[in-house]
Amino acid sequence: MPFTGDAWFLVEPRAPLARRPLEIGVPADAEAVVEVLANGVCHTDLGFADGAVRPNHSLPLVLGHEAVGRVVQAGSSARHLLGKTVIVPAVLPCGECPLCQRGRGNACPHQKMPGNDIDGAFATHVLVPARPLVTVEEQPGLDPRWLSAVADAVSTAFQATRRAAVAQGDLAIVVGSGGVGGFVIQVCAALGAKVIALDVSQERLEAIARYGADATVCLKGRDARDVRDEVQRLARSFGIESWSFKIFECAGVPAAQQQAFALIARASTMLQVGFTPEKTSLRLSNLMAFDATIHGTWGCPLEAYPEVLRLIYDGKIALQPFVEVRPMSAVNAVLDDMRAHRLNRRVSLDPHL
Repeated sequence: MPFTGDAWFLVEPRAPLARRPLEIGVPADAEAVVEVLANGVCHTDLGFADGAVRPNHSLPLVLGHEAVGRVVQAGSSARHLLGKTVIVPAVLPCGECPLCQRGRGNACPHQKMPGNDIDGAFATHVLVPARPLVTVEEQPGLDPRWLSAVADAVSTAFQATRRAAVAQGDLAIVVGSGGVGGFVIQVCAALGAKVIALDVSQERLEAIARYGADATVCLKGRDARDVRDEVQRLARSFGIESWSFKIFECAGVPAAQQQAFALIARASTMLQVGFTPEKTSLRLSNLMAFDATIHGTWGCPLEAYPEVLRLIYDGKIALQPFVEVRPMSAVNAVLDDMRAHRLNRRVSLDPHL
């Protein structure tokens, strides 16, 4: 039978999300209804809310693509998930196309993104394809609501490190140490790389220095060339050559993109992780001159989630210091805080508070 609840809809850009009744029909054979325990707030949600990015689905639309919850109803092919706690990945691939079959499900052309292609999880319940759902284990001391961050921030960070082939002895240089960048730093440290964290916020740098950053560089008020020289001095002090540099741009602003690109050196690798709708100007000939590599990275293939969760269960990725739970009814205030850069932790919204 249908589920009724509440959801926070984007009705029009640049207007507060509207709380409205939500009715979800009976799931089809390959679908499931997930009762939301918590859903994280991402800068992509802010982009949709402010009209900087247009969602693929017409408005009104329920935003939210970082959900964890319990399966309360399932179609005939997904009954095995009933009662399970699951992560709803931000990228829901079809599982059947050539890219999915090649382990590139995060690039699936038929993928569905909650809060973009379909209604998302700023709600009490969400209806989603069942096949991509990731079951999770209860762990002592681990609030399952913190796992909402795994649906995007942590899994995206992990996939970025896979795309860069980070290994022991590498130097990870991470521009933007909050949000996804903070988890990139933790994953790189867990993989045995040395890590330099760069950010405009000294407070964020001090926080991440306790969770994997071997050195920190504050960018505020500094010239890109000066920063590059300091990073190269640090690399020499670690005894690491440029061909082992793995540079991650995670802040998603043009200035950070330019800074990350300025750090490219001989045979180094750069990963573009952050998103901004704004354009920037780069001299691509640097890639030619340094025989360097640059990759984009989007989401995370489903088969990588067990390794992501194992890093969390084994204590190699910390969630609690970087995730804050608030009531979902506070979603508009949280978006305001995000606009004003007042958030130091990723906010996960609980519809039951």
